[in-house]
Amino acid sequence: MAEPTEDTPGDTLAGNAALFERACAVLPGGVNSPVRAFGSVGGTPYFVARGHGAHVWDAEGNRYIDYVQSYGPGILGHAPPPVIAAVAAAAAAGTSYGAPTEREVRLAEEMCARIPGLEMLRLVSSGTEAAMSAVRLARGATGRNKIIKFAGCYHGHSDSLLAAGGSGVANQGLSGCDGVTPGAVADTVVAPYNVVPDIDDATAAVLVEPVAANMGLVAPTPGFLEGLRAACDGTGALLVFDEVITGFRLARGGATEFYGIRPDLWCFGKVIGGGLPVGAFGGSRETMGHLAPLGGVYQAGTLSGNPLATAAGLATLEALGPDAYDRLETVAVRLAAGLEDAFSAAGVAAVVPRVGSLLGLFFGAETPRNFDEASASVASGLYAPFFQAMLRRGVALAPGPYEAIFVSLAHSDADIDETIEAATEAAAELA
Repeated sequence: MAEPTEDTPGDTLAGNAALFERACAVLPGGVNSPVRAFGSVGGTPYFVARGHGAHVWDAEGNRYIDYVQSYGPGILGHAPPPVIAAVAAAAAAGTSYGAPTEREVRLAEEMCARIPGLEMLRLVSSGTEAAMSAVRLARGATGRNKIIKFAGCYHGHSDSLLAAGGSGVANQGLSGCDGVTPGAVADTVVAPYNVVPDIDDATAAVLVEPVAANMGLVAPTPGFLEGLRAACDGTGALLVFDEVITGFRLARGGATEFYGIRPDLWCFGKVIGGGLPVGAFGGSRETMGHLAPLGGVYQAGTLSGNPLATAAGLATLEALGPDAYDRLETVAVRLAAGLEDAFSAAGVAAVVPRVGSLLGLFFGAETPRNFDEASASVASGLYAPFFQAMLRRGVALAPGPYEAIFVSLAHSDADIDETIEAATEAAAELA
């Protein structure tokens, strides 16, 4: 772990443990999102004081190579100069108006230009809001009530979508959520990932992560997405791609370009905000025409299309040309191979699945295809000691075994070398 230097924050007024103690007095569990509490991995969370490029520094001045990258938005790394400059310029003109701006039009135009079939969209403030609104729109457009989702896929914390959710829900050892009434999930059907479920004419929408990145990383098996598209076409249900993670990360046109499958509705977040709170949902003109003020499906948000967030999102997308995706994949391929070699050398059974620039980590000999198989890997209990061993060596992974590993354009060859060296030592500890 690197020592603080003159360009790192050094010690703040309080260290990590002291900050966590203070936080626990005023924030439930000391955090504003459950996985940050380190409940799955043990120990005290580090408090980030600063981020730059591929690195973050904690409140005590320790530097980490960061593979959390805010769970996806940091595709350019932390504090990328084009994004910082765009946000600063936007902030100087005002932070919120409650009125339309040119920049939100430009962001929507850029997104629609990149994704075949995406004709109109509505900007919101989070991925949760995007998925919740997409479900409402699908029900309004079809006149049906039932929705189908897949075990281990996480679509935010709205009531009807929390059933058998992955990621943060699974990291807490929960299968659902207190406070969600039976009526809220009565029209939600949960199916196993990578199996095309029975879809009838009562189904309004089928929601799926085209690459499941909230149960570790589970890729769609050949024919799964194609089967969902055909089944929805046959029944009139709307296919919804939750691309909050995959959108503009897998490819310039997201999962639609990557797999060649067009859904009826898309949900976006993460990358399109450049690190600021943004989400979006969209589809064809016909489907989006059901949304107020054109139609009878109501949705609104005071901060939707926020000028700072749209500035950050535009600057991020402008930096993501074809060369950027080639670089991201090169980094991801090298990291995945290095991690696999580290585990193999130590005699530790582990797999590192990869889709584009997204990586996963499962302990065991087989690559999971669904949530049950992913959970069996987690049950080995090896992720927590590996996480801690890596953290001691200055490498920050997500503090939960159901999360993906995110590389960025800021991760250098030296960062990957240092990570592989740390993984080699950490794997040897596990063995």
